[in-house]
Amino acid sequence: MKRSGIEVRCGKQRGALRVAMRSEKEEKMTSKQRAYLKSLAMKMEPIMQIGKATITPEFTESVEQALEARELIKINVLKNCVAMPGDVAALLAERTHSDVVQVIGRKIVLYRESKTKKKIELPKAKNTKE
Repeated sequence: MKRSGIEVRCGKQRGALRVAMRSEKEEKMTSKQRAYLKSLAMKMEPIMQIGKATITPEFTESVEQALEARELIKINVLKNCVAMPGDVAALLAERTHSDVVQVIGRKIVLYRESKTKKKIELPKAKNTKE
């Protein structure tokens, strides 16, 4: 499914919802980089919660600030949220220009490289088109 230049693929994989996003002008995150970010996210606790109000402009702004400060964040989608976690992740990633690392159950992990405080060094992507 394509929406405004973003490709969203959803599928069940070992009981977890997997969402992969790619912008046309940005380079795609490799599976090695995604696996590295998943390993970092396993040790993290969710820093935000999405409830009944779903995604408000204020919530989007706070996610942007958290991404700038931390680069990798985990968000918990509460049971009273009417939207599906995969849809919420895709919308947040589109609005904050970040990458969806993973969506497992009701947990969302987002990554965006900080412009000022770069903390996470991703593994280098092999350039096979040379």
